[in-house]
Amino acid sequence: MDTHDKILSRSGLDDVPEQHRRAGRKIVSARGVFDLPHVGHVSYLRGACDLGDLLVAAIASDASARDLKGEGRPILTERARAALVAALSAVDDAIVFDGARVEPLLREFQPEVHARGTDGASRAAGDADLAALLGIRVAVVGNGSPHSTSDLVARPRQDDHD
Repeated sequence: MDTHDKILSRSGLDDVPEQHRRAGRKIVSARGVFDLPHVGHVSYLRGACDLGDLLVAAIASDASARDLKGEGRPILTERARAALVAALSAVDDAIVFDGARVEPLLREFQPEVHARGTDGASRAAGDADLAALLGIRVAVVGNGSPHSTSDLVARPRQDDHD
């Protein structure tokens, strides 16, 4: 399958929940910037995948990533980040979304489970109120080791012979 087939438009996302729910599948959502994908992203998405039958990964748009991460970010375009995330076997579908808050996505999509990475565990409490209102379970997944693109970018380059 071409990974671009896994990248949905906002209107394409409308059909996903209903057809899978009719088939009795549990839908999980995960979201992030996914700039320079690394082992923490893979662990997060693998953990999210294990929570249900279908994983939809929401990738922050370029404008949203810049608002969240600051000037000079994202390093990769939203299209490139979506293609990389969609290429992972744990991800069934991917969508690019605008905005720093997950609320519109949860309201529109209403997955059975919304996964948060361990780096967002403290923010998961804020999601929990809305999720409870919508009947969505929030789960924190990942390996717990500190991984971040910001740290990778800030780390001084090492020579190959060090």
